[in-house]
Parts: sequence; C-alpha cells; structure tokens
Amino acid sequence: MELVIPVLLIGIALIGVITLAKALRIVPQQRQDVVERLGRYKRTLNPGLNLLVPFVDSVRTKVDMREQVVSFPPQPVITSDNLVVSIDTVLYFKVVDSVRATYEISNFLQAIEQLTVTTLRNVIGSLDLERALTSREEINRHLSGVLDETTGRWGIKVTRVEIKAIEPPPSIRDSMEKQMRAERDRRAAILNAEGHKQSQILTAEGEKQAAVLRADGDRQARILQAEGQAKAIRTVFDAIHTANPSQKVLAYQYLQALPQIANGTANKVWIVPAELTKALEGMGGALGGLSQMVGDAPSPKASDDASAVEREAAEAAQAAAAAAQEIHNEVRVAEAQATGGKAPQGLPAPEPVSPTSLLNDPADQRERG
Repeated sequence: MELVIPVLLIGIALIGVITLAKALRIVPQQRQDVVERLGRYKRTLNPGLNLLVPFVDSVRTKVDMREQVVSFPPQPVITSDNLVVSIDTVLYFKVVDSVRATYEISNFLQAIEQLTVTTLRNVIGSLDLERALTSREEINRHLSGVLDETTGRWGIKVTRVEIKAIEPPPSIRDSMEKQMRAERDRRAAILNAEGHKQSQILTAEGEKQAAVLRADGDRQARILQAEGQAKAIRTVFDAIHTANPSQKVLAYQYLQALPQIANGTANKVWIVPAELTKALEGMGGALGGLSQMVGDAPSPKASDDASAVEREAAEAAQAAAAAAQEIHNEVRVAEAQATGGKAPQGLPAPEPVSPTSLLNDPADQRERG
C-alpha cells in the first residue's frame, strides 16, 4: 500500500503535465495552425500562446504564411515551329488563407507545379523559337495571370513567375551562334566600309581645299610677279627715256652683255656670225632710227663723256672678241672630235673678229662705203 500511493501520485502528475502540454500551444510569428475538434475544423491558431481542449482538439496543419520560392525542374516544351526546348521556371507565392489551403486541395505545391507546366506548354506552343527567346516578359505576365486566377480559390497568391532559362537543342544553338557571328561580321564590315567611306570623303575634301588654296596662292603670286615686272619695265623705260642715251651707249651695253652670254652654263655651242661687224652695224642703225623716232639726241653731259665711253667700249669689245674667239675654238675642237679629226666639208672657216671692227661707227662705215 505504501508503494501504490506514490505511484498513483506520480501517474497523476504525469497526466497533469501531459494534459497541460496538450492544452497549451505556442505558435511562432508568420505561421498559422489549423485546429480540428473531433475531426472537424474548429478554429485557426494565430501567433502567440493559445489554449486547446486536451485530447479533443488537435492541430491538423501548420501553414507558413511567408512568401515562398519554388524552382521547378526543366520541362521539355514544343514550340510552334516544332522545336523542343527546355524551360526552367521559378515561382513566388504566399498563402493568404490557411483554411482553404488545407481543405480545398490536398497538395497545393504539386498542384501549382503541374499548373505551371501545362500553362507554360500552352503559351510556348503558340510561339516560335525566335519569339519565345525574346518574349519572356510576355510569357511571365501570362503565367502569372493564369496561376493567380486558378490558385485564388485555394487561398494562395502567386506573386511572380520567372523563366530562368530557355535551352534550345544543341544543333539549334550552333546554328544560332553561326547566325549571330555572321550578323556581327556583317555589321563590322558595314562599319569598316562606312569608316573608309568617310575617310575618303574627308581626304578628298582636304585635297580639294588644298588644291584651291594652292591655285589661289599661285594666282596671287603670278599677279604680284606680273605687277612687279610691269613696274620694273616701266621704271627702266622711264629711266631710259629720261636719260636719253645715245647710239654708242646702247652698243656699249650690248658689248657688255656678250661675255655673260658666252659664259652661260647652258650654252654648249654658241655660233659667232662671220659678219659680226655688219650685224652690229644693222643693230646700231636700228637703234639710231629708234633714237631719231623718239627724239634721241645726246645730252651735253653725254657729249662731254663720249671719250670715256669710247674707251670703255673698246675694252668691252676686246673682251667680247676674246670670248667669241674662245667659243669658236671650242666649236672647232668639238667638230674635230665628232668627225674623227677630219674637218667638215663645205663649211668655210669664219673670219676672226677684231676689236677695232667692233668699235667702228656704223655711220662712218656707211659714209666710207
């Protein structure tokens, strides 16, 4: 008897603890517990401390009220152009009514997965591959609308549906890569051609402007050069007209120019006329006539310096005769080398020119003649 009483007390205490545990229920935040009494829905336990009737009330399901993410495995889908593509989807949903989610459908997660697959096949089946790859936003909106409408009566809210990847067959991927590579090569060729075209256009424009500027500069230079020559000729003409030179002065100027003509680097062969005296006489006569036409008369000062001019003319004549004789000798040597040492037939040798003959006044010679 002494042992039975303690055992009974211990049993009663255990039953009390178990009963208290059955009566008290602590529900965490963002969760709801569906309670049944004798197999029938009684009430929903909200977060916090709740009391139950022991051995009468029982928790049927514990529903998580947070938004959940479910990734479905890849699903084979046939497009409108008879290509099989593999599509991965991600679903975002949350339970808004724990009672309907418990009693309206046995497994709402599996139901959502199957509904997503069937809806996705209907949507992709009406699109070709090209449009399916570029219309993800449209597919997502269509899936979200269908799933939200269907799962609403289950107490579930589908917040978002995303397509992670659309994988075409390997052969189609290779063809697409080749197509993209060809398209990029075409764009690169077009860009290179455009750049080359622009470069040629700019180069042509630059050459055109440079040619115009060069032509303008050449024109300006020629105009300035012509104006300078015109001013120089006008100045010389005015100086000569003002000085009123005599015939002997003009002959003296010609004799001074003869050594410069003979010493030119471009004068390989210079023909000295045999009748140089007659040529000078004709030139003097022409200049004399010109002086008579323009009223050429020696000034008093020029008459006083006539003797000095005649002396200078004699010296210039001697220098011109020496230069002419030297050129004559060079011509003869060149002819001898060209004919092999034989003098050419039929060409008479020119007479040597003496300085005194160059100094004779053509007017005196005409009087003597």
